[in-house]
Amino acid sequence: MREITLSKAVNEAIAEEMRRDPTVFLMGEDVAEAGTPFKVLAGLVEEFGTERVIDTPISEPGFVGLAVGAAMTGTRPIVDLMFGDFIFLVMDQLCNQAAKTHYMSGGKLSVPMVLRTNMGATRRSAAQHSQSLHALVAHIPGLKVAMPSSAYEAKGLMKTAIRDNNPVVIFEDKLMYQDKAPVPEEEYLIPFGVANVKREGTDITLIGTSSMVQVAEAAADILASEGISAEVIDPRTIVPLDEETLIKSVKKTSRAIVIDEGHQSYGVTGEIAARLNEKAFYHLDAPVVRMGAMDVPVPFSPALEDITVPTPEGVAAMARKLCSGEMIHAA
Repeated sequence: MREITLSKAVNEAIAEEMRRDPTVFLMGEDVAEAGTPFKVLAGLVEEFGTERVIDTPISEPGFVGLAVGAAMTGTRPIVDLMFGDFIFLVMDQLCNQAAKTHYMSGGKLSVPMVLRTNMGATRRSAAQHSQSLHALVAHIPGLKVAMPSSAYEAKGLMKTAIRDNNPVVIFEDKLMYQDKAPVPEEEYLIPFGVANVKREGTDITLIGTSSMVQVAEAAADILASEGISAEVIDPRTIVPLDEETLIKSVKKTSRAIVIDEGHQSYGVTGEIAARLNEKAFYHLDAPVVRMGAMDVPVPFSPALEDITVPTPEGVAAMARKLCSGEMIHAA
Protein backbone atom coordinates (compact mmCIF):
# COMPACT_ATOMS: atom_id res chain seq x y z
CA MET A 1 0.00 0.00 0.00
CA ARG A 2 1.34 3.45 -0.93
CA GLU A 3 2.00 6.16 1.64
CA ILE A 4 0.71 9.68 0.99
CA THR A 5 0.40 12.86 3.02
CA LEU A 6 -2.78 13.91 4.77
CA SER A 7 -2.88 16.89 2.41
CA LYS A 8 -2.81 14.61 -0.64
CA ALA A 9 -5.45 12.34 0.89
CA VAL A 10 -7.91 15.22 1.32
CA ASN A 11 -7.19 16.42 -2.21
CA GLU A 12 -7.80 12.93 -3.63
CA ALA A 13 -11.05 12.51 -1.72
CA ILE A 14 -12.47 15.79 -3.02
CA ALA A 15 -11.33 15.15 -6.59
CA GLU A 16 -12.80 11.64 -6.64
CA GLU A 17 -16.15 12.85 -5.33
CA MET A 18 -16.25 15.76 -7.79
CA ARG A 19 -15.65 13.32 -10.65
CA ARG A 20 -18.32 10.96 -9.33
CA ASP A 21 -21.00 13.57 -8.64
CA PRO A 22 -21.38 16.72 -10.75
CA THR A 23 -23.38 18.42 -7.98
CA VAL A 24 -20.30 18.55 -5.74
CA PHE A 25 -18.42 21.84 -5.87
CA LEU A 26 -15.81 23.63 -3.78
CA MET A 27 -15.79 27.21 -2.55
CA GLY A 28 -13.70 29.34 -0.22
CA GLU A 29 -10.94 31.93 0.02
CA ASP A 30 -8.04 31.28 -2.37
CA VAL A 31 -9.16 27.74 -3.17
CA ALA A 32 -8.66 28.24 -6.91
CA GLU A 33 -5.72 30.58 -7.41
CA ALA A 34 -3.58 29.74 -4.39
CA GLY A 35 -4.76 26.24 -3.52
CA THR A 36 -5.38 27.48 0.05
CA PRO A 37 -2.62 28.61 2.43
CA PHE A 38 -1.77 24.98 3.18
CA LYS A 39 -1.80 23.98 -0.53
CA VAL A 40 -4.25 21.15 0.20
CA LEU A 41 -6.46 21.94 -2.81
CA ALA A 42 -3.74 22.60 -5.36
CA GLY A 43 -4.56 21.38 -8.85
CA LEU A 44 -8.33 21.06 -8.45
CA VAL A 45 -9.18 24.22 -10.37
CA GLU A 46 -7.13 23.01 -13.34
CA GLU A 47 -9.26 19.87 -13.57
CA PHE A 48 -12.70 21.20 -12.65
CA GLY A 49 -12.57 24.86 -13.65
CA THR A 50 -13.68 28.01 -11.86
CA GLU A 51 -17.38 27.10 -12.02
CA ARG A 52 -16.83 24.21 -9.59
CA VAL A 53 -13.77 25.52 -7.69
CA ILE A 54 -14.86 29.00 -6.69
CA ASP A 55 -12.75 31.72 -5.10
CA THR A 56 -14.90 33.77 -2.74
CA PRO A 57 -14.58 37.27 -1.29
CA ILE A 58 -13.16 37.56 2.23
CA SER A 59 -16.61 37.25 3.76
CA GLU A 60 -17.03 34.01 5.66
CA PRO A 61 -20.65 34.67 6.70
CA GLY A 62 -21.51 35.47 3.09
CA PHE A 63 -20.08 32.42 1.37
CA VAL A 64 -21.17 29.95 4.05
CA GLY A 65 -24.67 31.37 3.72
CA LEU A 66 -24.46 30.86 -0.05
CA ALA A 67 -23.37 27.27 0.51
CA VAL A 68 -26.32 26.57 2.82
CA GLY A 69 -28.72 27.87 0.19
CA ALA A 70 -26.99 25.90 -2.57
CA ALA A 71 -27.17 22.70 -0.51
CA MET A 72 -30.88 23.23 0.17
CA THR A 73 -31.55 23.49 -3.57
CA GLY A 74 -29.83 20.34 -4.81
CA THR A 75 -26.06 20.66 -4.79
CA ARG A 76 -23.34 19.37 -2.42
CA PRO A 77 -21.00 22.24 -1.56
CA ILE A 78 -17.67 21.77 0.18
CA VAL A 79 -16.82 24.98 2.00
CA ASP A 80 -13.18 25.68 2.80
CA LEU A 81 -12.86 27.78 5.96
CA MET A 82 -9.25 28.94 5.95
CA PHE A 83 -8.77 28.73 9.74
CA GLY A 84 -10.96 27.01 12.30
CA ASP A 85 -10.81 30.18 14.37
CA PHE A 86 -13.05 31.85 11.77
CA ILE A 87 -15.91 29.55 12.73
CA PHE A 88 -17.08 32.28 15.13
CA LEU A 89 -17.96 34.34 12.04
CA VAL A 90 -20.29 31.68 10.60
CA MET A 91 -22.10 30.37 13.67
CA ASP A 92 -25.50 31.68 12.56
CA GLN A 93 -25.23 30.16 9.08
CA LEU A 94 -23.89 26.88 10.43
CA CYS A 95 -25.75 26.41 13.70
CA ASN A 96 -29.04 28.26 13.10
CA GLN A 97 -29.51 27.56 9.39
CA ALA A 98 -27.62 24.45 8.24
CA ALA A 99 -28.13 22.48 11.44
CA LYS A 100 -31.85 23.24 11.82
CA THR A 101 -33.27 23.38 8.28
CA HIS A 102 -34.14 19.66 8.11
CA TYR A 103 -36.04 19.86 11.41
CA MET A 104 -37.76 23.16 10.71
CA SER A 105 -38.97 22.00 7.28
CA GLY A 106 -40.49 18.81 8.64
CA GLY A 107 -37.88 16.76 6.80
CA LYS A 108 -38.67 18.27 3.40
CA LEU A 109 -35.32 20.06 3.09
CA SER A 110 -31.79 18.92 3.83
CA VAL A 111 -28.39 20.60 3.80
CA PRO A 112 -25.77 18.18 2.43
CA MET A 113 -22.88 20.56 3.01
CA VAL A 114 -19.33 19.90 4.20
CA LEU A 115 -17.44 22.59 6.08
CA ARG A 116 -13.77 21.63 6.13
CA THR A 117 -11.47 23.62 8.36
CA ASN A 118 -8.54 23.13 10.69
CA MET A 119 -7.45 23.17 14.30
CA GLY A 120 -4.33 22.85 16.42
CA ALA A 121 -1.70 24.86 18.23
CA THR A 122 2.14 24.72 18.29
CA ARG A 123 2.38 26.26 14.81
CA ARG A 124 3.38 29.72 16.12
CA SER A 125 0.24 31.33 14.74
CA ALA A 126 -0.82 33.09 17.96
CA ALA A 127 -4.15 33.30 19.74
CA GLN A 128 -6.49 33.97 16.80
CA HIS A 129 -5.16 31.27 14.44
CA SER A 130 -4.36 28.37 16.78
CA GLN A 131 -7.62 27.36 18.43
CA SER A 132 -9.32 23.96 18.44
CA LEU A 133 -13.02 24.76 18.46
CA HIS A 134 -14.67 21.46 17.55
CA ALA A 135 -16.54 21.28 20.88
CA LEU A 136 -18.54 24.39 19.91
CA VAL A 137 -20.17 22.78 16.88
CA ALA A 138 -20.39 19.33 18.51
CA HIS A 139 -22.76 20.99 20.98
CA ILE A 140 -25.30 21.75 18.23
CA PRO A 141 -27.84 19.04 17.29
CA GLY A 142 -28.02 18.56 13.53
CA LEU A 143 -24.29 18.82 12.85
CA LYS A 144 -21.90 15.90 12.45
CA VAL A 145 -18.27 16.41 13.46
CA ALA A 146 -15.31 14.40 12.12
CA MET A 147 -11.69 14.60 13.30
CA PRO A 148 -9.24 12.64 11.14
CA SER A 149 -6.05 11.46 12.82
CA SER A 150 -4.10 10.42 9.71
CA ALA A 151 -4.17 10.49 5.92
CA TYR A 152 -6.16 7.24 5.90
CA GLU A 153 -8.91 8.70 8.08
CA ALA A 154 -8.81 12.04 6.27
CA LYS A 155 -9.67 10.50 2.92
CA GLY A 156 -12.26 8.00 4.13
CA LEU A 157 -14.07 10.47 6.37
CA MET A 158 -14.08 13.21 3.72
CA LYS A 159 -15.71 10.94 1.14
CA THR A 160 -18.34 9.85 3.67
CA ALA A 161 -18.98 13.48 4.63
CA ILE A 162 -19.53 14.57 1.03
CA ARG A 163 -22.10 11.81 0.49
CA ASP A 164 -23.94 12.50 3.75
CA ASN A 165 -27.27 14.28 3.49
CA ASN A 166 -26.57 16.25 6.66
CA PRO A 167 -24.18 19.14 7.33
CA VAL A 168 -20.77 17.85 8.39
CA VAL A 169 -17.85 19.78 9.87
CA ILE A 170 -14.39 18.25 9.43
CA PHE A 171 -11.49 19.53 11.52
CA GLU A 172 -7.98 18.75 10.20
CA ASP A 173 -4.91 19.38 12.33
CA LYS A 174 -2.65 21.97 10.68
CA LEU A 175 0.55 20.24 11.76
CA MET A 176 -0.45 16.94 10.17
CA TYR A 177 -0.81 18.01 6.53
CA GLN A 178 2.62 16.64 5.60
CA ASP A 179 2.37 13.51 7.75
CA LYS A 180 2.29 10.33 5.67
CA ALA A 181 0.27 7.17 6.23
CA PRO A 182 -0.72 4.10 4.18
CA VAL A 183 -3.77 4.86 2.01
CA PRO A 184 -5.33 2.34 -0.41
CA GLU A 185 -5.47 3.27 -4.09
CA GLU A 186 -8.89 1.69 -4.40
CA GLU A 187 -11.97 3.52 -3.16
CA TYR A 188 -13.00 3.22 0.48
CA LEU A 189 -15.21 5.11 2.91
CA ILE A 190 -15.03 5.25 6.71
CA PRO A 191 -18.49 5.21 8.31
CA PHE A 192 -19.27 7.84 10.91
CA GLY A 193 -19.68 6.69 14.50
CA VAL A 194 -17.18 3.81 14.24
CA ALA A 195 -14.08 4.21 16.42
CA ASN A 196 -10.74 2.63 15.58
CA VAL A 197 -8.85 0.64 18.21
CA LYS A 198 -5.33 1.60 17.20
CA ARG A 199 -3.61 -0.52 19.81
CA GLU A 200 -4.85 -3.27 22.11
CA GLY A 201 -4.09 -3.02 25.83
CA THR A 202 -5.19 -4.30 29.21
CA ASP A 203 -4.20 -1.78 31.90
CA ILE A 204 -5.54 1.59 30.76
CA THR A 205 -7.50 3.10 27.86
CA LEU A 206 -6.16 6.21 26.12
CA ILE A 207 -8.80 7.95 23.99
CA GLY A 208 -7.34 10.62 21.71
CA THR A 209 -8.84 12.88 19.04
CA SER A 210 -7.09 14.11 15.88
CA SER A 211 -3.36 14.68 16.55
CA MET A 212 -3.83 13.54 20.13
CA VAL A 213 -4.06 9.99 18.76
CA GLN A 214 -0.34 10.24 17.97
CA VAL A 215 0.26 11.67 21.44
CA ALA A 216 -1.60 8.70 22.94
CA GLU A 217 0.35 6.21 20.83
CA ALA A 218 3.66 7.77 21.85
CA ALA A 219 2.55 7.65 25.49
CA ALA A 220 1.62 3.99 25.06
CA ASP A 221 5.15 3.27 23.79
CA ILE A 222 6.62 4.93 26.88
CA LEU A 223 4.30 2.96 29.16
CA ALA A 224 5.01 -0.34 27.38
CA SER A 225 8.70 0.02 28.26
CA GLU A 226 7.60 0.18 31.91
CA GLY A 227 5.31 -2.85 31.74
CA ILE A 228 2.03 -0.93 31.47
CA SER A 229 -0.26 -2.02 28.64
CA ALA A 230 -2.25 0.88 27.17
CA GLU A 231 -5.13 0.55 24.72
CA VAL A 232 -5.33 3.46 22.27
CA ILE A 233 -8.62 4.43 20.61
CA ASP A 234 -9.37 7.00 17.92
CA PRO A 235 -13.10 7.93 17.94
CA ARG A 236 -12.74 9.40 14.41
CA THR A 237 -16.03 11.26 14.80
CA ILE A 238 -17.19 12.94 17.99
CA VAL A 239 -20.71 13.36 16.53
CA PRO A 240 -21.82 10.63 16.23
CA LEU A 241 -19.68 9.08 18.97
CA ASP A 242 -19.00 5.36 19.12
CA GLU A 243 -19.85 4.90 22.80
CA GLU A 244 -20.00 1.13 22.51
CA THR A 245 -16.32 0.71 21.59
CA LEU A 246 -15.15 3.20 24.22
CA ILE A 247 -17.22 1.64 27.01
CA LYS A 248 -16.18 -1.89 26.05
CA SER A 249 -12.53 -0.88 26.30
CA VAL A 250 -12.91 0.86 29.65
CA LYS A 251 -14.78 -2.13 31.09
CA LYS A 252 -11.76 -4.21 30.12
CA THR A 253 -8.99 -1.91 31.38
CA SER A 254 -10.83 -0.23 34.31
CA ARG A 255 -8.98 3.06 33.75
CA ALA A 256 -9.15 5.79 31.11
CA ILE A 257 -7.62 9.08 30.02
CA VAL A 258 -9.37 11.24 27.41
CA ILE A 259 -6.98 13.48 25.43
CA ASP A 260 -8.08 16.37 23.22
CA GLU A 261 -6.48 19.59 21.98
CA GLY A 262 -9.53 21.72 22.71
CA HIS A 263 -9.63 23.68 25.95
CA GLN A 264 -10.25 21.34 28.84
CA SER A 265 -13.17 23.18 30.47
CA TYR A 266 -16.59 22.36 29.00
CA GLY A 267 -15.00 20.42 26.17
CA VAL A 268 -14.88 17.06 24.40
CA THR A 269 -12.80 15.48 27.16
CA GLY A 270 -15.51 16.28 29.72
CA GLU A 271 -18.31 14.90 27.54
CA ILE A 272 -16.57 11.59 26.84
CA ALA A 273 -15.45 11.24 30.46
CA ALA A 274 -19.00 11.83 31.67
CA ARG A 275 -20.39 9.13 29.40
CA LEU A 276 -17.78 6.65 30.58
CA ASN A 277 -18.50 7.48 34.21
CA GLU A 278 -22.24 7.05 33.66
CA LYS A 279 -22.08 3.81 31.70
CA ALA A 280 -18.99 2.03 33.03
CA PHE A 281 -18.91 3.30 36.62
CA TYR A 282 -18.85 -0.07 38.38
CA HIS A 283 -15.98 -1.26 36.18
CA LEU A 284 -13.70 1.68 37.00
CA ASP A 285 -10.79 1.35 39.40
CA ALA A 286 -9.96 5.07 39.17
CA PRO A 287 -11.60 8.30 38.00
CA VAL A 288 -11.69 8.95 34.26
CA VAL A 289 -9.11 11.70 33.70
CA ARG A 290 -9.39 14.55 31.18
CA MET A 291 -6.33 16.04 29.49
CA GLY A 292 -7.02 19.04 27.25
CA ALA A 293 -5.39 22.32 26.33
CA MET A 294 -4.85 24.87 29.08
CA ASP A 295 -7.72 27.30 29.55
CA VAL A 296 -5.71 30.24 28.23
CA PRO A 297 -5.49 31.96 24.83
CA VAL A 298 -2.83 30.14 22.81
CA PRO A 299 0.47 32.03 23.37
CA PHE A 300 2.69 33.18 20.51
CA SER A 301 5.82 32.41 22.51
CA PRO A 302 7.08 28.95 21.45
CA ALA A 303 8.23 28.10 24.96
CA LEU A 304 4.79 28.87 26.37
CA GLU A 305 2.77 27.49 23.45
CA ASP A 306 4.40 24.06 23.65
CA ILE A 307 3.24 23.51 27.23
CA THR A 308 -0.40 24.46 26.63
CA VAL A 309 -1.36 21.16 24.95
CA PRO A 310 -1.02 17.54 26.15
CA THR A 311 2.28 15.76 25.48
CA PRO A 312 3.20 12.05 25.41
CA GLU A 313 5.27 12.49 28.55
CA GLY A 314 2.41 14.18 30.37
CA VAL A 315 -0.08 11.49 29.35
CA ALA A 316 2.34 8.74 30.40
CA ALA A 317 2.88 10.40 33.78
CA MET A 318 -0.88 10.59 34.39
CA ALA A 319 -1.30 6.96 33.34
CA ARG A 320 1.31 5.89 35.87
CA LYS A 321 -0.63 7.66 38.62
CA LEU A 322 -3.87 5.98 37.61
CA CYS A 323 -2.34 2.52 37.37
CA SER A 324 -0.55 2.84 40.72
CA GLY A 325 -3.67 3.97 42.55
CA GLU A 326 -2.17 7.37 43.32
CA MET A 327 -5.20 9.23 41.93
CA ILE A 328 -7.53 7.41 44.32
CA HIS A 329 -5.29 8.11 47.30
CA ALA A 330 -5.04 11.78 46.29
CA ALA A 331 -8.84 12.05 46.35
